[in-house]
Amino acid sequence: MKKVLALPAISLSAIMLSAAGLSPSQTPPVPASAATEKSTAPADDPLLRPIAPDYAKRWLTPEAPIRVFGNTYLVGFGGISVGLIKTSAGLILIDGAVPQAVADLEANIRELGFSIRDVKLILSTEPHYDHAGGLAALARDSGATVIASAPAAAVLASGGRDANDPQADILEPFPIPARIRAVRDGDAIRLGDVTVMPIATPGHTTGSMSWRWRSCEGKDCADVLFASSLNPVSAPNWRFAAHPERVSLFRATFAKVRALPCDILLSAHPDQSGGDTKLARLRETRTPNPFRDPGACLNYAERFNKSLESTLNK
Repeated sequence: MKKVLALPAISLSAIMLSAAGLSPSQTPPVPASAATEKSTAPADDPLLRPIAPDYAKRWLTPEAPIRVFGNTYLVGFGGISVGLIKTSAGLILIDGAVPQAVADLEANIRELGFSIRDVKLILSTEPHYDHAGGLAALARDSGATVIASAPAAAVLASGGRDANDPQADILEPFPIPARIRAVRDGDAIRLGDVTVMPIATPGHTTGSMSWRWRSCEGKDCADVLFASSLNPVSAPNWRFAAHPERVSLFRATFAKVRALPCDILLSAHPDQSGGDTKLARLRETRTPNPFRDPGACLNYAERFNKSLESTLNK
């Protein structure tokens, strides 16, 4: 039986470690006006300092926020997905992009008629700066708790430092969220009328986690998966062939993702699953919904299985 965690309001402390001169204690919560949503953060806000701006801009093509299906929305960018789930007890955000994108993310949430203060939980797919760099600022502005797998929570609490990560030599540190909670694979998270299932999908990082929930439009319901990256990428001096334990993680994850109930797939980088193309089509017509694709998870796993095998054969 799967354990269900009811999380209407959480006040849990992260492990406080220093990363790039930052710690949660240096950045107390900044109140936001419910009427104007104007930040009172200092001009040089340590949680909003850009990370790798020249490189990161390739991910940050502006995208108007959109409802994908039922209670499921996208509020991110052309190259980085950020998900939003509306529940009867507030919002659940998935991932946080980079710090320099936070203002645009919060503006996208407002454009949908919500407030950043409506966000109660923030789910993390992986502790890399392109998906986790904005978490600290978003958690501060919303008051939400960041939820991740136990391995990822430890890396988030260190500001992104993980010597065992295949990309360790090329990754940037990021600000540390003030409130982090670790969950296990299969320990369901409930907020209001929505239950989200954490699905461990390690490989790209040891702590990668995907998130699945049920979304409905009337009596028409769909299993939605917000998937972590499955991309077997590494720093130039790191070889998968020399790390069979990492290869085993990937292969187990591919098998798991192939078998998941999956009507709608949203991937952390939209182009990795055809999400960019589907989004463009959705802006033109909602019937049939381009994201409804029961073969999407199978195809996603197969794409990166082939990529891993190609990498091993080099």
